[in-house]
Formats: sequence, C-alpha cells, structure tokens
Amino acid sequence: MANTEKSKIAIIGSGIMATALTFPLAENGHEVHLVGTHLDRDIIDSIQKTGIHPNLGLKIPSSVKAYQLEQIEEAFDGVDVAMSGVNSFGVDWVGEQLAKVVKPGMMVFSITKGMQADSEGNLVILPEVIKKYFPEDLVRSVTWSAVVGPSIAGEVAVHHDTCVVFCGEDQASLNRLANMFRTDYYHVWTSTDIVGMEVAAATKNIYAFAAGFNEGIRDKNGEQNDRYVRFNYGSAVFAQGQVELTQFMQLLSDNQVLSPKHLLVGSGDMFVTSMGGRNVKAGRYVGAGIPFSEVRDVHMKGVTMEGVAAIRVIGGAMAPLTKRGIIKETDFPLLRHLYDIIVNDKPLNMPWEKFFDGEK
Repeated sequence: MANTEKSKIAIIGSGIMATALTFPLAENGHEVHLVGTHLDRDIIDSIQKTGIHPNLGLKIPSSVKAYQLEQIEEAFDGVDVAMSGVNSFGVDWVGEQLAKVVKPGMMVFSITKGMQADSEGNLVILPEVIKKYFPEDLVRSVTWSAVVGPSIAGEVAVHHDTCVVFCGEDQASLNRLANMFRTDYYHVWTSTDIVGMEVAAATKNIYAFAAGFNEGIRDKNGEQNDRYVRFNYGSAVFAQGQVELTQFMQLLSDNQVLSPKHLLVGSGDMFVTSMGGRNVKAGRYVGAGIPFSEVRDVHMKGVTMEGVAAIRVIGGAMAPLTKRGIIKETDFPLLRHLYDIIVNDKPLNMPWEKFFDGEK
C-alpha cells in the first residue's frame, strides 16, 4: 500500500467514476463515505441493501459507507477530503452542496470535467465554478485539486492498470492525495498546472464526438465488410483534435510548455474516450447522415452527452473570442464545424483544407 496514514474521505455523487475511485481508497485502508445526489437514490439503496452498484455491476468495497443526500452533513463531518463526483451538468448544484459542508483545512478534490463560458467567451474550468459558491475566506482556507487522465471507471474498479494526473495549486496537498490513492494498478502523477490539465480533460470530450464520424460514414456507404476501413480519415480527425486541444491549453493556461503528463491527459484521454461511449455513438449517427437534432430527439433521446455539452459551451465561445481578437478566424476549424453540426444542424462536411494551420 502507498501509505500508512489513514484519512477520511467523503464523495458527493455516486456515479460510476466516483464509485470506482472508492476502490483504491478503501483498499488502502481509508474511511470512505459515498453520498448520492437526488438522482442517485436507487443506486444508494442498492449499495445499502446488496453492496452492489447497479450501473457498475460490481460489489463495492465493504468498508465504503453509502449515504442518501439527506445524510450529507453526517457523511462529511470531520473529513479530510471533500470530493465532487457529479458530471458537468450538476456542477453548480454540487458547488452549493459542498459550500454547506466543507470546513477550513479540508482538501476539495474534483472529478467533474468540463468548462463554462460567459457572454464574452471567457472560459473557466469547473473547480473555479464550484469556488464561486464558497465564501472568500473558505476558498482560501481549503486546497483545490482535481483528477484528470484516461480512466474508464469499470477498469479502475476491476484493477486494470490506469495512469492519471492529480492537478492543483498546492503541491503538498497533491502529494498527500496521490499517496491516498496510489496502488499497484492506480498510478498517479501530479502537476501544479491545474488550468492546463483541466482544459485538456474538458476539451477531449469534444473530439470524441468527431471520432464517431468514421464508422458512421461506413454505415452510410455500406462499407462495414470492406477491407479498407477509413483509418486515414479517423487518424487525421484525431490529429486535428490534438492540435486544437493543445491550442486550448496554451490559450487558457500560463504554462506554455507541454510536459509528458500533458500528453497523458490530452492524447491518452482522447484515445480512450474515442474508443466508444455516448459521444462516439452520437457522432456515428451524424457520420451516417442523420441531422443532430434527430439524433438528440429520437435516437439518443434523454441520453447525457458530455462531449455535446462541451461543444455547445466551448464552441459557443468561438465567435466572441474571435470578435475580441483573442483567437483568429482560422483557429479551431474542427470545433467550429462541430458547433455548426450540433447547434445549427449542419451536415457533416469536414473542412480538411483548414486543418493543420491551413492547407499550403
């Protein structure tokens, strides 16, 4: 085990990723409390009665104690680490909840990925959104960190090797958090570039949507049994996504030099997210020629798609940022096209000549 000092951790949100992270913590002997949101009642009921998380399909560590939302104050009483485990759609709600239970000296640790934008196109990472619900003195009296990197929840829970980065402004807190989580399968690096890392984690979901186009085109053309499978297409889209993800990190972070850890969070996470999931499935429908409005309202009605939400938020910032001269009209051509697809219902028509700094 990574360390002998035992800590007390409470997590709000009992989705699959938040729950998967209870495994290394519990296995290292820490006290872990898992609090469901108002949408998680059935999950918490299942854990309390059977020990099984219904969406993970796994029995969680027996030492993890599950709480309904009404018990949040009890669950967070005296903890060392307060974790946000909701998705990006619930970040404002979780900010309100954490502000009621976080106390000075705690470490606030987020697994929530995404960004928000104002009317002028200013983009902020989600830990900053959570902060705005805290009194200023409380913001200064806790530390703020987040986990990023390629991490499929079920693989963590079944002990498949996983490499992640814990990022934050306070190195001492990062070291302590890393020691809490490290196991022989959960490998943790640290970085004080929280903005750059969080930006990479948020924007990779955008390009996972585009990763579905390749298979959709093959569906439309009846090419599923063909020998040649359009890997050239997919690799070029992936590479342009990497270009734009890197530009976002350089645009929003003070750190202009990319480290190997940035590549894990950028390239690594984009790779694993492009291998499947809801964002890729939505992109596949679009690649097959189905307007996004039909994908949203019929084929994937009611399905939460983080990548689509990121395209809407971050893509919506392109016009005001361009107008202000922060970025050029030629910057982010793939994101701009994806925004047209999901907001304006435009058909897929890849702007190849604009990729890689323009065809020349």
